[in-house]
Amino acid sequence: MQPLIATRNDPRAAPRRDAVKPRNDPAPSRAAYRMQRVMLTPIYRLSLRVLLPFVLGLSVVGLYMSDAERRDAVTLGIIDLRNQIETRPEFMVRLLAVDGASAEIESDIREIAQLDFPLSTFDLDLDALRERVISLPAVAEARVRIRQQGVLEVAVTERVPAILWRKRSGIQVLDPAGVAIGELSSRTLRPDLPLIAGHGANAAVEEALDLLRIVAPLRDRLRGFVRVGERRWDVVLYPDLRIMLPDAQPDLALERAIALHEAQDVLNRDVAALDLRLAARPTIRMNAKALDRWREIKDMVVETSN
Repeated sequence: MQPLIATRNDPRAAPRRDAVKPRNDPAPSRAAYRMQRVMLTPIYRLSLRVLLPFVLGLSVVGLYMSDAERRDAVTLGIIDLRNQIETRPEFMVRLLAVDGASAEIESDIREIAQLDFPLSTFDLDLDALRERVISLPAVAEARVRIRQQGVLEVAVTERVPAILWRKRSGIQVLDPAGVAIGELSSRTLRPDLPLIAGHGANAAVEEALDLLRIVAPLRDRLRGFVRVGERRWDVVLYPDLRIMLPDAQPDLALERAIALHEAQDVLNRDVAALDLRLAARPTIRMNAKALDRWREIKDMVVETSN
């Protein structure tokens, strides 16, 4: 028994005009597939997008710069452009202002600065200038900056003179840290500052200033402090009196001497030295006249007893 309608797969059926033609295979060929895989690799894409344009551009620049005249023209153009930018009015410095310094220190700063105005800010080395300013003995700290209107400002903190140090080569002015600020030709130029002497005295300025505060009741008689053996102090008073302090806790020993003087008026007598180096046995040394007088009195006592 056969169907009245012929099916599409029936070989005995007659071909139809509207039959569907077979389509082409959309899959790429093997070569195209490999090319697409290569295009998807990151290294190839980077080379194609970055390295290739870079190499082409570098080749063009190298070919152009191979000529000496072109190189000179490019170099001169860059230099000219840089000069135009650096010499613009907003980048020019026309004035040096020194703040916080005395007239003498300001003169020294201007001398070591060695600046020829007007000057471009691109030609200024602020760190080097600050180092030169700090190298001055009287300068403790310095700050350098460029203000508006083309002003180069140098703000200075000077060292404060605290004491005079007499040595063989002359008299030096020291700050509280013992740093030398300057030199004096005569002690009378700074009578307001106390005087120290002796080898190594500059290394114990802080201790000397502490003793100075303690000896304040005798400040009108104070001649100075003498460093002995780089380990202890002698306090020298007018007319010719020494208070010999120990190397350990000299401030306490000096306070004892002041208390002894206030109680018994010891320092106003004919005393040449008050030796406090041994705390358990303070010693008083009389001057020559007082010693001669004491011997005369002793001889008179002996004669009278005989």
